[in-house]
Amino acid sequence: MKLELRGITKKFGDFVANDSIDMVVEPGEIHAILGENGAGKSTLMNVLYGLYTPDGGEIVLDEQPVTFSGPGEAMAAGIGMVHQHFMLVPVFTVAENIVLGQERLRGPGLLDLDAARSLVRETAASLGFDLDPDARIEDLSVGAQQRVEIVKALSRQAEVLILDEPTAVLTPQETDELIQIMGRLKDAGTSIIFITHKLREVRAVADAITIIRLGKVVGSADPSATETELASLMVGRSVNLGVDKQPAQPSGTALSVRGLTVLDPNGVEVVKDVSLDVRRGEIVALAGVQGNGQTELTEAILGVGPSHAGVIELDGTDISRLGVRARLDSGLGFVPEDRTTSGIVADLSITENLVLDLVGTSPYSSFGSLNVNFLRENARHRVEEFDVRTTSIDRPVGTLSGGNQQKVVLARELSRDLTLLVASQPTRGLDVGSIEFVHKRIVAERDRGAGVLIVSTELDEVLALADRIAVMCGGLLVGVVDGGEDRDVLGLMMAGVPVHEARAQAADHHTVLGEADLDVDPATAVEPVPHPVQDQEEGR
Repeated sequence: MKLELRGITKKFGDFVANDSIDMVVEPGEIHAILGENGAGKSTLMNVLYGLYTPDGGEIVLDEQPVTFSGPGEAMAAGIGMVHQHFMLVPVFTVAENIVLGQERLRGPGLLDLDAARSLVRETAASLGFDLDPDARIEDLSVGAQQRVEIVKALSRQAEVLILDEPTAVLTPQETDELIQIMGRLKDAGTSIIFITHKLREVRAVADAITIIRLGKVVGSADPSATETELASLMVGRSVNLGVDKQPAQPSGTALSVRGLTVLDPNGVEVVKDVSLDVRRGEIVALAGVQGNGQTELTEAILGVGPSHAGVIELDGTDISRLGVRARLDSGLGFVPEDRTTSGIVADLSITENLVLDLVGTSPYSSFGSLNVNFLRENARHRVEEFDVRTTSIDRPVGTLSGGNQQKVVLARELSRDLTLLVASQPTRGLDVGSIEFVHKRIVAERDRGAGVLIVSTELDEVLALADRIAVMCGGLLVGVVDGGEDRDVLGLMMAGVPVHEARAQAADHHTVLGEADLDVDPATAVEPVPHPVQDQEEGR
């Protein structure tokens, strides 16, 4: 099926989200759409999928203009969409989710689950993976949930499949699996619209690339274009894809964790006797495949979940028994991995979100009343300092793009004099421009003299930012190495191999293959440790 978008325009009041966008997707083509958060990518796809009605332009399928009043009509025309936030019912099984809305009955009020199970198995097998039809969605990893969404779309005869930021919440292994699935779909004749901001993935899979900036198509590119060239087209200026920083000058201990053990609600150890130091003036990166205890470790440091054993000291003071409020007041800043549920209150304004943890203190309030003028002045200053793209400081923060939401969280946390900044997945779901900004602010906080602990599943980010790297696997701290450690070594450590053994194996690997052959990231070649819960993240 050939898809054409001709002059698509979509407005929200005076704001033009899509401005006369033209695009052609050929049959059996993977067409990538690149753009910063808030560029209008998802809005455009919501128009195509029938969720929004365009204010101008037309959609053309196989030379025939079509209009959709809802997703049902788009699906009937052969268009499927996998949203970044999956549209699945957590307590339903895979089979029940697949047939939801198109149920087959074997009698009055009786769902034909056998037919649904067969549909799941056949569709999944055609894509080369296994999917248990009777598994509950809430028990599946994020990658498995995404495969359910793809099966659901294809079971409804989708000829054009929209993947909206599909790798934003995936591990490296799951990303590789998705790329393989995309290749099989392409070979079978399915057209794929791949919305992303991850340049390496675009260059790996795309047949054509369209770049959108501020709601307009600003150009197209060949997949052979360099990452630097693509990044510059996305943001309209040259972008430094590395991190500029001087060697660390550590002094004193900001955070000391000793023998920390954390249990999950079922009493299972998810953090096992971990000891770790973060010094003032250094960045320590906590690396590992998602779901190996990193989240629970950072939450224990903040105090949002109880620790079973161990001691946590901040600047030499035991904070193990303090509440969250007291820990924040002691100089702890925290950027959560899921900003939409833990970092912001979506319905509150930017002004209010910038002082969520400060409203009870002077000068933000006095005698039980908010100092509104000061709050607004603070918001204007922070919005300018952190380059938050918004039309008003009174705008609900939930209406901002993912990158701008993250800037609001950072602006709030860095508005205090911190001893320690804990930033969990600080750039997940962000575009290259926002990533560059976040990295600069993290390095600046280190250079100011704070200790910084970041958690990231992105090895490129870990290697670019970290002065030291701590690797976790299965709830255990496998080891701590210098920031310049070999990628092979880190990949093996992420699989649970002790550091000395990992270095020996990596050295043998280099000897056998030679440096010129080392094009595979070892972090994508190890099996993830199973974990029942992985967070989803918005990056509009």
